[in-house]
Amino acid sequence: MRLSTAPLAVLLSLLAPPLAAVSRQPAQTGQTPTAARTASSCTTLASLSLRDARITLATTIDEGASVPIVGTTQSVVAPRSFCRVAATLRPSGDSDIKVEVWMPASGWNQKFQGVGNGGFNGAIAYGAMVAALRRGYATASTDTGHAGTSASFALGHPEKVVDFGWRAVHGMTVAAKQIVAAYYERPPRLAYWNGCSAGGRQAMKEAQRFPADYDGIIAGAPGLDWTGRAAQAVRIAKVLEADESARLAQAARQRLHRAALAACDASDGLQDGLISSPERCAFDPAVLQCTEANASDCLSPAQIATARLIYSSPVNPRTRRPIPGLLPGSELGWTDLGWTASARATGLDQFRFLVFGDPTWTIQRFTFDTDIVRAERVDDGTINALDPDLKAFVTRGGKLIQYHGWSDPQISPAISTQYYARVAQALGGAARLHDSYRLFMAPGMGHCSGGEGPNTFDALAALETWVEEGRAPDRILASHSTQGVVDRTRPLCPYPQIATYTGTGSADDAANFVCGLPDRTN
Repeated sequence: MRLSTAPLAVLLSLLAPPLAAVSRQPAQTGQTPTAARTASSCTTLASLSLRDARITLATTIDEGASVPIVGTTQSVVAPRSFCRVAATLRPSGDSDIKVEVWMPASGWNQKFQGVGNGGFNGAIAYGAMVAALRRGYATASTDTGHAGTSASFALGHPEKVVDFGWRAVHGMTVAAKQIVAAYYERPPRLAYWNGCSAGGRQAMKEAQRFPADYDGIIAGAPGLDWTGRAAQAVRIAKVLEADESARLAQAARQRLHRAALAACDASDGLQDGLISSPERCAFDPAVLQCTEANASDCLSPAQIATARLIYSSPVNPRTRRPIPGLLPGSELGWTDLGWTASARATGLDQFRFLVFGDPTWTIQRFTFDTDIVRAERVDDGTINALDPDLKAFVTRGGKLIQYHGWSDPQISPAISTQYYARVAQALGGAARLHDSYRLFMAPGMGHCSGGEGPNTFDALAALETWVEEGRAPDRILASHSTQGVVDRTRPLCPYPQIATYTGTGSADDAANFVCGLPDRTN
């Protein structure tokens, strides 16, 4: 959960120098190396004074040591020696936000990286912190103000909802920069955010609401339309809970996926088992309608209706904005009840604890036309990250890389392309975004990772090069591996461009692809 903003404005301005000045500096050139910190440099942080916060732990962790994961019996291994600081933030009378800040004892790259969470997860993201620390970053994570994976924390606690929605991440960022500055006796030179899913939603909240917090932001598969995704998941589950005959078992989903590939795969000029432009695919699942001749390899009328339901994008009757459905190519990630189990659980929690405040509310009570309107009205922009006005972030010189897998069955990739279009409209056209905000869509990739397409890539390295050297990412190299062996590479291109095969060389080699706008005749 998150800190109040106005009292921290002065500190923020001191700890985050104008990006236009720092972004022109090469990553490390001309920087004075930071001296190795001693154990006492860390332990003395226990007495550091923070507004609306209290430090509860300040200790040195040796390289290779096991770091206990709070609230569990598990641990992670320290990739290097670091100073571990824990703090509790209390920006409101009902706030209890846990934060950890990890800082390399030596080899600090003079940068700070905030890392994101997933779902309603109230836990420090230790794995992401390990990855940031390994790269030399000082890093921080928050439990967003509650423990556990349910939204039950919200019942009767509106301040905790604000903490989860945006206040915890902002408060963590401000407090972490203070702690980092005290430990190294200098503020971080640059600040980056790195998150996917709920962490992608947090990323966009930061860009929209606190444009000075981060110089560069990575927003992966962001849950921008938190209430809309919740509504879609329960809307479909309601139908499938009531009618077992309409469900799509695994064999039916595989059949549907093959048919989607047959209809859409070659639209980019290459038949490679991936759909590069699923939004432009005119796939109708009715091609699988059962007849007496193909009764063993077909879908029933009820199953056809289910597929159409999952692909569909109902319109919010108040805002007139479509709530995106899943796209052709995502079928292998569907479940018997439609969207993923995680999407259904998150959706159920959203309506139970935040929309209706009734733990007994069931999916069968859901009515789309009225409940989506109520959900957005209750949220009022607290959790949803749909504000397209990124002018302050862009004007300051911030850089934003957003990515999303076209085959994501968890959060519709169409919300990313829809949001990109809305930002372009708000800022006066896509050309005005190109130097600040780029969206990369990954064919065949699932939710944040995985899938049939190239799904492993280093967005952080691309962002660092953009922020620190001024070289924008015109393509990001992605790879796919089978049993640990890379078997395909492909460039990810800035949307709306797609990777097009040149016609020569291996179709599994990124070197044989160029980025360009899709052929509108296909």
